[in-house]
Amino acid sequence: MDTWRLLITPPSRGAWNMAVDEALLEAVGRDDSLPALRLYAWQPPCLSLGYAQPFFDVDIPRLKERGWELVRRPTGGRAILHTDELTYSVIAPVGEPRLAGALLDSYNRLAGALLAALRLLGLSVEMQERSAASRAGNINPVCFEVPSSYEITVGGKKLVGSAQARRKEGILQHGSLPLSGDLGRITQALAFPDEAVRACAAERLLARAATVESVLGRPVSWEKAAQAFTAAFRDVLNLDLQPSQLTPAEEARAEELVESKYAHPLWTERVTG
Repeated sequence: MDTWRLLITPPSRGAWNMAVDEALLEAVGRDDSLPALRLYAWQPPCLSLGYAQPFFDVDIPRLKERGWELVRRPTGGRAILHTDELTYSVIAPVGEPRLAGALLDSYNRLAGALLAALRLLGLSVEMQERSAASRAGNINPVCFEVPSSYEITVGGKKLVGSAQARRKEGILQHGSLPLSGDLGRITQALAFPDEAVRACAAERLLARAATVESVLGRPVSWEKAAQAFTAAFRDVLNLDLQPSQLTPAEEARAEELVESKYAHPLWTERVTG
């Protein structure tokens, strides 16, 4: 059994959430911090773009009309609207055995904990492999509609969207579990040729993705989901999860990253096409 930090941070702006994950990754890389499991939420709702996703996927006027924010993630994948969800991040050095091997090896180990957490909530989830043919050429801007190599599904619908970044400092994986709400809302902030195409995209998304509440027929609180994630990561990965808070140095670095990177147009708008 190894000791990791458990950080449960209050709902925050998108730029702050991404900056905290990167600050923790840097601290792990300097050996200033233990590996961490972080659980968090977003306030106000925020649309996040993948690392290499074109900025022109976003309909900025419609985004602003709804009071939603925008951020670009340090991980890959496509757009996610972060609201009514639990977000997790795992931050660990390259030598951490639970994340050793190729990307899919580490993803599958962490998926074991994710599956266990969802089953604790009463969800009959499974890991579904998607063929290369089903993924080829998919340029859809919405994360929850784009097949990944292995994804967690319930009743054939995608339930968790995860992405991973590997750097010299270590490994960051974060992902979203939608708890409730209309997943089709994300199409209201993305660019489409016309309203008919937008409506079709929302309908298609609802046919391919699910929330916890839509599956169970009842709401599950963020707190209950966080308890399930904590228990599952502890038991499946054999961890001693020690409740922790950001250090003053981590907070200061996160504030720097908000200003210099995650809230800055040069980062958010850097991929134009």
